[in-house]
Amino acid sequence: MPRQIHYNANEHISPETAADPYLRPAFSTSNRMRRVIWNLCRLLLYRTSPRPLHSWRSFLLRSFGATMGPNCHFYPGSKVWAPWNLTCADQVTAADGAEIYNPAPIIFGSHAILSQDAYICGATHDYDDAAFPLLAYAMSFGAYAWICARASVAPGVNVGEGAVLGLGSVATRDLAPWTVYAGAPAAKVKDRQRSHEV
Repeated sequence: MPRQIHYNANEHISPETAADPYLRPAFSTSNRMRRVIWNLCRLLLYRTSPRPLHSWRSFLLRSFGATMGPNCHFYPGSKVWAPWNLTCADQVTAADGAEIYNPAPIIFGSHAILSQDAYICGATHDYDDAAFPLLAYAMSFGAYAWICARASVAPGVNVGEGAVLGLGSVATRDLAPWTVYAGAPAAKVKDRQRSHEV
């Protein structure tokens, strides 16, 4: 199934903002201001919070529009680019160093895990267009999916329920449910035993 572009900067930003398209902003002024306020909050209140205060960080994310289920564990060193584009079911975890770059909506199912320094990339640029516009994709991570430490997920890739992306691996295509992947680009290694009822 082809990836569906959720946001194309060419459709939202006027060419009149700058003669050189590389100097055009990718987002509206209101979006950029909202992110400035969120980043100040993250630096002052989120990152400085003690590790056990997961409910406090969930509250801060909710305050900026995130949907957070019960018992989510977002550690103080984790980073969410746009909380208003984040939806988490219960018990979702984002470890220190995990980064969610989500210019478009990203959904995490129950018990999904992002380990240390995992990177979720929700956008790229159209390098075949002279204006080089930003393209953002909606993405989903199924229940019990696990993105291991330092692994990366490319824009528009969806991760199936129970799928595992191994240490330092790079997912460039959708990951099938209850399957273990490794490598760059990630390839199937084996099936994962289904031990949870979702």
